[in-house]
Order: sequence, then structure tokens, then C-alpha cells
Amino acid sequence: MLALTQQLLSILQEQHGYDVSQIKTDAVSLEYWGKDWTKHFAPAPSAIVFPKSTEQVQALIKLANEHNTVITPSGGRTGLSAGAVASNGEIVISLDKMNKIGRFYPADRLVEVEAGVITAQLQEFAEAQGLYYPVDFSSAGSSQIGGNIGTNAGGIKVIRYGMTRQWVMGLTIVTGKGDILKLNRGMVKNATGYDLRQLFIGAEGTLGIVTEAQMKLNRPPQDLTVMVLGMDEFDHVMQVLAAFQAQIDLTAFEFFDEVAIDKLMATGHVQEPFEARTKYYVLLEFEAPYEPIMDKAMAIFEDCMDNGWIVDGVMSQSMAQAMDLWKLREYISETISVFTPYKNDISVLISHVPNFIHDIETIVNAKYPDFEICWFGHIGDGNLHLNILKPENLSKDEFFGQCQTVNDSIFEVVQQYGGSISAEHGVGMTKKPYLHYSRSETEIDYLREIKKVLDPNGIMNRGKIFDL
Repeated sequence: MLALTQQLLSILQEQHGYDVSQIKTDAVSLEYWGKDWTKHFAPAPSAIVFPKSTEQVQALIKLANEHNTVITPSGGRTGLSAGAVASNGEIVISLDKMNKIGRFYPADRLVEVEAGVITAQLQEFAEAQGLYYPVDFSSAGSSQIGGNIGTNAGGIKVIRYGMTRQWVMGLTIVTGKGDILKLNRGMVKNATGYDLRQLFIGAEGTLGIVTEAQMKLNRPPQDLTVMVLGMDEFDHVMQVLAAFQAQIDLTAFEFFDEVAIDKLMATGHVQEPFEARTKYYVLLEFEAPYEPIMDKAMAIFEDCMDNGWIVDGVMSQSMAQAMDLWKLREYISETISVFTPYKNDISVLISHVPNFIHDIETIVNAKYPDFEICWFGHIGDGNLHLNILKPENLSKDEFFGQCQTVNDSIFEVVQQYGGSISAEHGVGMTKKPYLHYSRSETEIDYLREIKKVLDPNGIMNRGKIFDL
């Protein structure tokens, strides 16, 4: 395999304009670019290649087909499903060098970007134009637009702005066959048959590689106000959500529990929101450019207090205070990482969330009464993050092994509620054994047939989502 890889890399340099800086085979680079944030699979790629253009991507994919060499696309590598892990001698295509922001169309609120553009870079560009790119999450400073498209990334603003899918107006794709496709070309209206663009959004690089995208921008939100509210019953969380959504367009509605707060407060990096702890917390955000909106928000808050749904609450009085309140939610993942959490990123209809959480907790508590559960997530869109924290007396392998034995029980509940085993991190390899809990066998057969058309030799991110 090494000899074959070296032959292919030599052809790239001799015939397709690659220079020495665009190819890495040293052990440190293979380790760094061969993995994402998951810890379940050891990286073992054979080479890392850094194309600088769509044509260079095309050249590599055509050669990979000729030499039956598997390609693993790599963006910012911030995924949690091992979708960007190269564990079996693959050649990794990193889009790091394709990081330019191209033409901006002011009348269309549209900008062309290369796939390696960092999410925060696009957000900053939008801000410089007096506009806003609303897809946002904790890894925005390192994730790339191509990877966001590959997993249809969501984040903290989905309740108002939707997923990445809603903001992709056009794509340049190199398919698994090595064909370059220009899809939709940025148009709002285009009634000319199948929208192939949508096939590649969320496909995790299994059909081809996104090299460029035309991204829609929006007007920036005005005078964002943040509330953090405490409740002692989970049903009250849902009643508060319904009360606010009935009258105000929320930009975020985030949820976390007392375990998350307990771990956060132990770090000393954030302040207690209230004098006394509650069992559940929500952070909600909304635009309040006019006094009547603020008055309405306060009236809803007071009604919720009168109904006994809210135990305590705090509201930001400035942008600095709003940012401090957001830390209560944004710092959770980093804070609990020291407990080596076993994570599950799942979703159901918002209406099912209370019963769903109850059923999942019943299963985990019955199987592992000594394990601590930390819940948080984007509850305003039905997306929950289940985190089981590792006890000190177990090794990581022992702990993960025990958690994996309960996965089928958890995903059976997901299936019962018609939910998804992966809300926003993709399937990759970690969720592949459980795909049938969210997609029927007939659906999966259709997915395989689609892959065979666009990637007939199965070279694109082989082993991810499903097996052929």
C-alpha cells in the first residue's frame, strides 16, 4: 500500500502541479490530520494531501479511482462521529489551503467561499458587510464550511435560523467519479429538476467533496437580550418554551441541568445565576430593539412565575452581561470533558422531549445507578446531548465498554419516538451500527444506490454512514 501511495503522490507532483508543501507523510502530520474529536478509533492514514483548487481535488480523486485508493475528506476535524477519521491507510484530503472568501453579491446577500474557510471567518466577513451568518456553535473558531456542509451542522441558533442546509445556495462538488458539478449557482428560484445540491449536504463526504459554496447571509439581529431561568420540574421547561414562543421570535432556547451547573461552578470560571440552585435551567435569547418587545417578554416571565413554572430568573442589561450568561451554556462541553463523558447527540420532536428524557434516564439509572448523567442541548429544536460521566474508578475503555452495552436500549427509545440517533454530528463510524434505528432498511438501500452512482468504486470516505 505504501508503494502505491507513493506512486500516486509522485504523479500529483509531476503532472498536476502539487508542490512538496502540499503533501505530508510524517508521523506527526498523519496523527494530527487523520482524526477528529472522537477517541474511539486510532488514526492510520497513509498520507495527507492539501489541494489548492477544485482541479487539484479532481486530479487526486481520478487517480484514487485508477489506483483503488480510499479518500477521507478532512475539514476542521471537530466532528464527534469519526466521520473524518482515516483509520485504514486512506489518503486524507485536507481543505486547509482552500480557505479564500471570493466574490460577494450585495443585492443577493450572497458570498462565494472555498470549503476550507473557517466558520468564524465567514461570520466576521458577514459582520464587515453589515450582515450576519447565523450558523453558530462552540467549534466555530476551528470548524470549516465544507465540514459544516458535510454534516449539515446546526448549533445554538437553529430554533430561529435553521441548519446549515438553509444557508447553502450553491455548491461546487467533485464527485466520487471525479466529475466537477456546479449545483444551483446561488439562485433562490431554480425549478429545473432534482436539486442535487441537497444530496451532498449531510453526506459526510461519502459522495464527493465540496470545494466551494455560495452561502446566504442575513440581516444582523438587533439588541439581543438573554434570560436564564431556573425550574424544578422538567415539564415546566416545556411550558416556558411554549409561553415565550407564542408571542416572541426566539433566537435561542438552550437547556442544561443541575449536574452541568454543579460542574461549571466547581471551575470558578462562571458565576452562579441565582442564589439557590434549581434542577433545570434554560437560556433563551431574543431580539428586543423596541420597548414593547421587552415589555412583552417581562409580562411572559411574570405569568410563568405566577404559574409556578419559574423558580428564579435573571435578564441581561447589556451585551457584556448577555455574553457572561451565555458562558453558562457554552462552557459546559469543555468543563465536563475532564470526566471523559460518553456522549450521545440525539433528537426527537419537541413535543416528545419530556417523556423521552424520562425514558432514557430510567434506562441508564437502572443499568448504571452509580453513573452521573449530564443533560444539555438545543431543546428549542428537539436536540439533546446525553452525557454519561466516567467514575474515577473505571478506565476509559472499561467505561466506554459499559456505556456501549446500553446504546441499543437508548436507540430503541429514539426509534420508538421517531427520532434521530444523530442530530447534528453525522453518522460517521460511531453511529453506523445504529443507523437502522433512524432509517429503514429500504431507505438505507436507496442511500447505497445513490452512492454507487456518484462514487461507483466506493473510494469516498469508505466505511462511513453504512457499508456497501
